Amino acid sequence: MSEHVQGYDLIGDVHGCAQTLEKLLLKMGYQHENGCFRHDSRKVIFVGDIVDRGPRIREALHIVKNMVDAGQAEIVLGNHEYNAMCYCTRGRDAEDHLFLREHNARNHRQIRETLEQFEPYPEEWQMFLSWFHTIPLYLDKGHFRVVHACWDRHAIEHFNTMSPSRSLSMDMLYESARDGTFLEKMVDRMTRGTSLKLPDGESIVSKDGYIRNMFRTKFWNDDPKTYSDVVFQPDPLPDGLLDRKLSEQELDHLMYYGKDEVPVF
Repeated sequence: MSEHVQGYDLIGDVHGCAQTLEKLLLKMGYQHENGCFRHDSRKVIFVGDIVDRGPRIREALHIVKNMVDAGQAEIVLGNHEYNAMCYCTRGRDAEDHLFLREHNARNHRQIRETLEQFEPYPEEWQMFLSWFHTIPLYLDKGHFRVVHACWDRHAIEHFNTMSPSRSLSMDMLYESARDGTFLEKMVDRMTRGTSLKLPDGESIVSKDGYIRNMFRTKFWNDDPKTYSDVVFQPDPLPDGLLDRKLSEQELDHLMYYGKDEVPVF
């Protein structure tokens, strides 16, 4: 690659689809040379969520890491990488769970394919878990920004003073797994986005069968009035809520990425 990058290609959630990723890279003009995919003038930015779901998670991770190591790509952390770190990290004391992410049926279902595909390669999995600790939560390229879910300027400014690398050390991972801490709230917002609690005991049964009492929200609507102005998720809201007016408290809870800010992906 030339010293001057002429453009970036942003690739979202790969989720273990290594063959599809290879086809995409080839279609965009990348060639597999010297152990990784390369381009003469462009670089990939992976927007997290490489693991889980797909049939070739291990292969996808190798493709991505090899490109990052060779300077052909950059990456930000997704919630699935973060969840994997917590699921596979034991608690330090009695205040922690046995693992930082509880080993219940729901959480195991999310990571099951990843663990099964790495079962013959335990040392590789530990290597990737260590690598996840080096992945930044966000990138600021000056003329654009990249984050897996939501850009929160105030949280990022504070986190920059804690972690110049913008990644999570092991101590930070433990802190982020504690309810109510700054890191818990920041990581949740960076990797999962913003949300509002459903009113009056309402709930949503998602397509995967889970019951939720909250819904994901947009962070780019500058003058929302109703729930329909902010809802941002595939699962529909309960009947009658789309036209419900946002309360002052709900409006205060929402955040807004200004139109005068640089583009965020």
